[in-house]
Amino acid sequence: MNLQSALRIVYPPQCISCGALTESDFGLCGSCWRETPFISGLVCDTCGTPLPGEDTDNAVHCDDCMSIARPWKRGRAVLLYRDNGRKIVLAIKHGDRTDLARPAGGWMAAAAAPLIREDTVLVPVPLHWSRLFRRRYNQSAMLAQWMSRSLNVPVCPDALLRPRKTQSLGGQGRDGRFALMQGAVTPHPGRLSNIRGKSVLLVDDVMTSGATLAACAEAAHAAGAKEVCVLLLARAAKEA
Repeated sequence: MNLQSALRIVYPPQCISCGALTESDFGLCGSCWRETPFISGLVCDTCGTPLPGEDTDNAVHCDDCMSIARPWKRGRAVLLYRDNGRKIVLAIKHGDRTDLARPAGGWMAAAAAPLIREDTVLVPVPLHWSRLFRRRYNQSAMLAQWMSRSLNVPVCPDALLRPRKTQSLGGQGRDGRFALMQGAVTPHPGRLSNIRGKSVLLVDDVMTSGATLAACAEAAHAAGAKEVCVLLLARAAKEA
């Protein structure tokens, strides 16, 4: 018996959500998979939110993306931010479940296919240093690192900076969120060569209004990005 087989006997694969036994590492059991709201079918081409109707080759857009000027070109999301999707996001973000970044990054890598170009560079949404100090890690950067391994695409974890601390966006309306984030993200002056002339894929854990992503996209454009797209682990969508 080799070491790998011995370890599987002592530490059998478990569901990343509930801890039940599974057939492979870093997966979901059947029950949790059914309870996890993966996005499929027709989606908004700009933010990835699911839309009614059948998937076609034509780009369609949700009401929000038709009414708000998005400073990025295209977007995709893996999960809806509810039920087990919300549980997974919050576990990574606030529950020290950094182990979840590996499978989540793999799901995001699969969803990124329509957005990847030959010159794509992955850029995570940054945290202010004080929040990074308290949390000890940037969950978006971890997701981007695992995506980079799956896609063999470069990642620049500090391409963007958040020099100004903003109050929590939770509880703010759409206009308030955009006002708070205005100018809150800047390009790293020492990383401009990583962005200039490249196709930037912004990586974040969750999108609600899009205010944070808009600030990041504007900063990437200011640094000379040729194109900016966004990829999200979860999208907060309106209930049908």
